[in-house]
Amino acid sequence: MTRIVVTGTDTGIGKTVFSAALAGALGAHYWKPVQSGLEDGADRDHVARLGGLPADRVLPEAYRLTTPCSPHRAAEIDGVVIDPARLAVPAVDPLVIEGAGGALVPVTRGTTYADVFAWWNLPTVIVARTELGTINHSLMTIEVLRGRGVPVLGVAFVGDGNEDSEATIAAMGQVRRLGRLPRLAELTAQTVGAAFATHFRIEDFR
Repeated sequence: MTRIVVTGTDTGIGKTVFSAALAGALGAHYWKPVQSGLEDGADRDHVARLGGLPADRVLPEAYRLTTPCSPHRAAEIDGVVIDPARLAVPAVDPLVIEGAGGALVPVTRGTTYADVFAWWNLPTVIVARTELGTINHSLMTIEVLRGRGVPVLGVAFVGDGNEDSEATIAAMGQVRRLGRLPRLAELTAQTVGAAFATHFRIEDFR
């Protein structure tokens, strides 16, 4: 079975674009368990467009929350109680699951995404930016996930190339360097798909 979790070292680093590229390349279903912030549309809408996914491969969220902030707080503001039991992995394959923000973002006041990832016990890709600060953020994310027994598949970088930072993270984190999705002047299913095919090996995700 090919079921992959995508998390990040921070928010706004390109995790959704990478998830779209991966789902499109695998011909996978896509699922974001908790969506918070709907003003600019849900991430599943962006993934469907950028990954070229048909509607039946984009699964509905377990929770859709209005406020653009951490799920635990967005749920409180919306008057919703998140039950982690509702976050069981859907019985579809292949599947790309996207978390929110970083690994220690709270889903509830007692549960982080890293805790949920440990429960799922699925191969997890860490999406990291290539800019200043990425070594610290990436190594901490690797340590947090491994400390909970989460199987880390590797790190996928997003942004302009930074050979030393990327190599340092791979070496010090003892993690596979999966590739790098470059900055794209235009985000379309065609440009995202072509960039993924050029800079990643699909075999690394199967």
